[in-house]
Amino acid sequence: MRWTLKSKPPIEKIKALQEALQVDTIIAELLLQRGIETFDEAKAFFRPTLNELHNPFLMKDMDKAVARIEQAIANNENILVYGDYDVDGTTSVALMASYLKTKQDNVHTYIPDRYDEGYGVSYKGIDFASDNDFSLIIALDCGVKAIEKVAYAKTLGVDFIICDHHRPGQNIPDCVAVLDPKRADCNYPFKELCGCGVGFKLIEALASKEGKTAKDLTEYLDLVATAIGADIVPINGENRVLAYFGLQVINSTPRPGIKAILDQVKKTELTITDVVFTVAPRINAAGRMKHGNYAVALLSEFNIEKATQFAAEINEYNQDRRDTDKIITEEALKQIEENNEQDRITTVVYHENWHKGVIGIVASRLTETYYRPTLVFTKSGEFLAASARSVKGFDVYNALEACSEHIEQFGGHKYAAGLTLKPENYEAFKQAFEDEVSKTIDRKLLIPEIKIDAKIDLNDISEKFNRILKQFAPFGPSNMTPVFLTENLIDTGYGKPVGADQTHLRLTATQQGTTKQIVGIGFSMADKFDIISEGKPFKAVYSIDENEWQGNVSLQMKIRDIQA
Repeated sequence: MRWTLKSKPPIEKIKALQEALQVDTIIAELLLQRGIETFDEAKAFFRPTLNELHNPFLMKDMDKAVARIEQAIANNENILVYGDYDVDGTTSVALMASYLKTKQDNVHTYIPDRYDEGYGVSYKGIDFASDNDFSLIIALDCGVKAIEKVAYAKTLGVDFIICDHHRPGQNIPDCVAVLDPKRADCNYPFKELCGCGVGFKLIEALASKEGKTAKDLTEYLDLVATAIGADIVPINGENRVLAYFGLQVINSTPRPGIKAILDQVKKTELTITDVVFTVAPRINAAGRMKHGNYAVALLSEFNIEKATQFAAEINEYNQDRRDTDKIITEEALKQIEENNEQDRITTVVYHENWHKGVIGIVASRLTETYYRPTLVFTKSGEFLAASARSVKGFDVYNALEACSEHIEQFGGHKYAAGLTLKPENYEAFKQAFEDEVSKTIDRKLLIPEIKIDAKIDLNDISEKFNRILKQFAPFGPSNMTPVFLTENLIDTGYGKPVGADQTHLRLTATQQGTTKQIVGIGFSMADKFDIISEGKPFKAVYSIDENEWQGNVSLQMKIRDIQA
């Protein structure tokens, strides 16, 4: 691990904010690191309000999208709500369809089949719309690069409204409206909405025509918060406001589909992290192992008995997904070792029988293991399809763009992307990708980095300090859980490997010169026991966590790394 201590903000700024807020210096430092410099900015950070959301009509083409939907409702046209099969796509479809169904009945949903149609807008989906008299398709979380497909739809008399958040290509599809804050000609102030977030802005704009505001749409924010967490978008700006209120809905009055999932996992107060690791995988499992329609049905269902039944089915798909992902990961690791590819700058693996629904997860597992840009390929019809994952700080999308002569189609983000290519181009692409990454990556990015917010002493940790830290939530990219460094620690003699397989490390630390003691837990860190044994001094990087045992709550260190 590469430890990087963030630079300390200017001392005069720390003092000014500390006095304005009446907080200690560490809290003032953490706020300044997040770009919060004044009392009013801190108030907005700690007490978000829906009034902070931007006017949806600042988004390019929003007026056109609203006018076309109002026309469709007035004329009782058939509307097809189309979306991708992942969490962002299925939550977007559930959100848009459930809102439009409050206006008219002729609203239906369409999720492409991952295996038959692949990612994004498909010709099969457009043909389905045309054959069934749908005159308007609203595409969510996809479509910004579907230039030929949208043109094909136009020849059939099918209009398109696109709500996307992926990077556009050089040209924009020629359709009624393309809502995408990443458009070069879009002046919308916040660029990092997820697909469901763009969909929410559209229903916010539609509702404003009836004199309603975002406060009247809070029932939809459980879906938006789920998508924000699952799509790993920055949790600042509008995303932080939407996630904050969405979590309130999840924890108080979630829709029956989400409640049915929560009943399964027996969680009470969920954080964004809980959403990412408990709710999102189950929603995703439907599209990975069966069909995304199952997720939309679950998220759109308002009968709790039916929702419970749907959730039970989806839980089975999730178990299948976990079993499949484990097998393929083991096979991929074996392939890397047998081919002696451990020392390459990139990881690119392929097997024609790997399940397309889990290659993205496998790519993430391989990235965790070798920590380098990774692609996992499988056979998909006449082509090879891959999921790409990257390491922090390296833009895999740009690397794929540089290799585009070997690729049929690609799209995605800085850290996650998907692509297809012809089988005969696989070896040439693999070498081109290795060459491009080798040429452009800073070698230090191949060592995992822990960014440390501040250096503190154990005496700085108190119940009050933790209460304020908890108000920094929801946590995520651009607002990560604060990480601290404490030096001159000594284990009091209770440190030992723990867990069923003795892979975790539990210790009780004190700091030289103090009497304060605090328990620390380091998951998968039993191999570092020697560093802390026999009273040897050490330093630790950690976040502050709460441990609940037999009704008692105590503070503990959630250890990220230890050094002598």
